[in-house]
Amino acid sequence: MIRNIFVNLPIQDMARSQAFFKALGMSFNPRFTNEQGACMVIADNIYAMLLVEPFFQGFTKLPISDAKQSTEVLIALSCDSREEVESLIGKAVAAGATTPNEPKDYGFMYQHGFADLDGHQWEVFYMDESAAPEQM
Repeated sequence: MIRNIFVNLPIQDMARSQAFFKALGMSFNPRFTNEQGACMVIADNIYAMLLVEPFFQGFTKLPISDAKQSTEVLIALSCDSREEVESLIGKAVAAGATTPNEPKDYGFMYQHGFADLDGHQWEVFYMDESAAPEQM
């Protein structure tokens, strides 16, 4: 049985990345955080491992993609309300993020996103599942 998810992301500067995500309200598990990697707690059982690029490279023989030049992954985070979506986007922008896309309102779902300091794209959304169409 799968119990946890760890998304591993290459970063350039550990202190800068931790400061950015702390400004968004994220915390880090100190047992699994050092100068090479940081275990960011997103929610119960959901974590992002921020790994400095040389350490990240040790896990793959493929080149590390530059998230500022090409999309490697879209990380989607759900929120409890539209206001929470915009609050998180506001914190991200204040901490140095960019917003690559305009917010989208689908009626049952509201979505906005940011690109973090290393270019990783985070999609933040609120969805009212009871209002979603039967089939998408």
